[in-house]
Amino acid sequence: MDASPFDPLRERLDRRDAAVAVIGLGYVGLPLVLASHAAGYRVIGFDLDPEKIARLEAGQSYIRHIAQSSIAELAASGRFRATTDEAALGEADIVLICVPTPLTVNREPDMRYVEGTAETIARHLRPGQLVVLESTTYPGTTDDLMKPILEAGGLVSGSDFLLAFSPEREDPGNIDYSTTQIPKVVGGDGDAARDLACLFYDSISAAGTVAVTDARTAEAVKLTENIFRSVNIALVNELKLVYDKMGIDIWEVIEAAKTKPFGYMPFYPGPGLGGHCIPIDPFYLTWKAREYEVATRFIELAGEINTAMPAHVVARLAETLDRRQSRGLNGARILMVGMAYKKDVDDIRESPALKLMSLLEERGARVDYHDPYIPVIRTGREHAELSGRESLAWDKALAGGHDAALIVTDHTGIDYGALVAALPLTVDTRNATRSVTRGREKIVLA
Repeated sequence: MDASPFDPLRERLDRRDAAVAVIGLGYVGLPLVLASHAAGYRVIGFDLDPEKIARLEAGQSYIRHIAQSSIAELAASGRFRATTDEAALGEADIVLICVPTPLTVNREPDMRYVEGTAETIARHLRPGQLVVLESTTYPGTTDDLMKPILEAGGLVSGSDFLLAFSPEREDPGNIDYSTTQIPKVVGGDGDAARDLACLFYDSISAAGTVAVTDARTAEAVKLTENIFRSVNIALVNELKLVYDKMGIDIWEVIEAAKTKPFGYMPFYPGPGLGGHCIPIDPFYLTWKAREYEVATRFIELAGEINTAMPAHVVARLAETLDRRQSRGLNGARILMVGMAYKKDVDDIRESPALKLMSLLEERGARVDYHDPYIPVIRTGREHAELSGRESLAWDKALAGGHDAALIVTDHTGIDYGALVAALPLTVDTRNATRSVTRGREKIVLA
C-alpha cells in the first residue's frame, strides 16, 4: 500500500504526541481543551479575549460548571499553552474550531466568525494538518465556505491537508453527560479526513464516534437534533396555552404522560427559548432551504410559537396583578428569579429573561432580579440597555417590597418556599414551586 501524506499524523495520534489547537475557549472550546489534554495531547488554546488567556495561564476557571481544579491542573501540566498569537496555529497537527455562529438582526446566518477564523488558519496552514469545524451551521458550510478560504493559499484539501466537520454536542451543566461521554458525529471532505478525524475523536471520547457520509450530513445531524427539540418545546408551549384555558395543569399532564415506557418523550414548557443552539440553529436550515425553494413551515411555526412565549408570560403576569391586586404593570415592582437561560449555569446567551425584563420595563414595571449564577448582566448587541444590572442579594430580594416574583430559571439552589412566603404573588414559568405546600394560593403557573 502506498504511503499517505497523512501517515505521520496517524502515527502521532497513535502515540498521543500530536499537538491540538482549539480556537474559541468558551462553553464548547474549553471542555474540548480539557478532553484533549486528558487524552495526553499537547494543547494550544487560542482566543482573541486576553482576559480568558490570562485566567487560563493563572489556572483559573471562568465557566462556573468547569472546576477550578481542572484548570489549575491544565495550566501546571506543561502540555498546555493559552495564547492570542495566531502563529501558534501553525504548530498544531489538529485545529478545532469552536467559534460562535449567531444570527443577524434579519435572522440570517452570521458567518463572520467562521470566515475570519478560516482566514486566520489559512495564513498558517501547512501540509499534513487536520482542520475540524465544530460550530453549528447550515449544510454546506465546510465545503462551500471553509474549504475555498483554506485552499486560497495553494494547499489542496484531501491532498495537502484534511478538512472535517464534527458538531459540538455540549449541554452546559449536565452532570450526566460530559464532552467525553457523548458520541461524536464526524463527516469529512473525503474518506481520509473523516477517518483521521474519527481516529482523533475516538482517542478523546469514551463514547466513540459515529461516521457519516460527508460534512454536509454531519452538519445536518446537528441541526436535526436542535430542530427536534425546538419543535417539541413549541408543541408543549402551545399545549400549555390550551390546557390553561381548560383549567388543566400541563405539568401534571406531562408527568403522567411520561410514565408510558414507549412512544413518548417528555418536553417541558417555559418562558421562551435560550442558549446558543435552539433559538438559533433552526433558522440556519430555514435560510438554506430557501436556496432550494423549499418551504420549512413546520420549523418556522415552531419558531413563532417559542418566540411569542415571553409576551405570553408578561400578559399572564399583568392579568394576575390586575385580578388579584387591582393594579397594572405600570409602577409595579417585579422580582425576576433567574436570568440564565437554563438552570444551574452561568450562561445568559439568548436567555428569555432578557426579553422578559425589557418587555416588563416597556410596560412601566420596575424590575429587579436575583440569580446566584449571574451576578452582573453582560449582554451583546441585543438588550444592551440591561448591561451592568446587578443581582439582588437573596435577603434583599425577599425584603424588597416587590409586588410579585416571576420565576424564569429554576435554579436548584433557590429556596422557593421562602420566596412564596415572602411575596404576595409568585408567577412560576418552570414549575419550580411544585414542592411548595404552604401558600400555594399565591402561586400562578404561567
